[in-house]
Amino acid sequence: MSSQLLNPGRFAPSDAGEGEDFEDPELLALPPPPKAQRQLTVALLLLVALTASAMVYALRGEARYALTPDRDLDLGDLHAVDTAKVEDNRYVTEHGALGGALAVRFERPFEGDTYRLSPVMGRRDLWVEVRVPAGTESGRYVPPTSFTGRLVRFDRSGLRHRGLEGAVSSLTGGDIPAGARLLVDGESPGGARWALALAALFGGFAVWCLATMARLVRRVS
Repeated sequence: MSSQLLNPGRFAPSDAGEGEDFEDPELLALPPPPKAQRQLTVALLLLVALTASAMVYALRGEARYALTPDRDLDLGDLHAVDTAKVEDNRYVTEHGALGGALAVRFERPFEGDTYRLSPVMGRRDLWVEVRVPAGTESGRYVPPTSFTGRLVRFDRSGLRHRGLEGAVSSLTGGDIPAGARLLVDGESPGGARWALALAALFGGFAVWCLATMARLVRRVS
């Protein structure tokens, strides 16, 4: 015997007269679909997708650097190089003396080494970050004069340098010029692959959240 479902708790068997239906008390007693919980889930998925997308955007510079050729470009003397003519986010080698008057020392969480950020002597538009192994930092520390690493605009240096530009400006008592470059000594494209992996992870998570949200929205409608 076939039957046609009219609504929850109400059905009409085929042998009943037209327009006559019967009510099932058990079906009528069921609670309505949890629309509020579903809407909350959709909102949370949207928030997570936006956050993951923001992380991908923040990691774009490091991820792009990880894809650059692992061959350093020799730019010669730090004091004479015209950084405006050098492509941003490149793996380069340079040499020259650093200024000590405006040097800033800082640390990163969960790392025993410290870092020194110094301008090239006689310049304010080119800065060099040098990693100082734990135990070697002292008042007699002498920075190296040859550097190989990532050359990037200060304001595009990524998450690991977020807020550093403003901190340097406040500590040194002067603003860093617009378009100033930062040379991160020791950072090769191969060493930046962590950013590429993280960007792929966050990107995949954002896509999964959006796909799940779309399925939930279709069910609601």
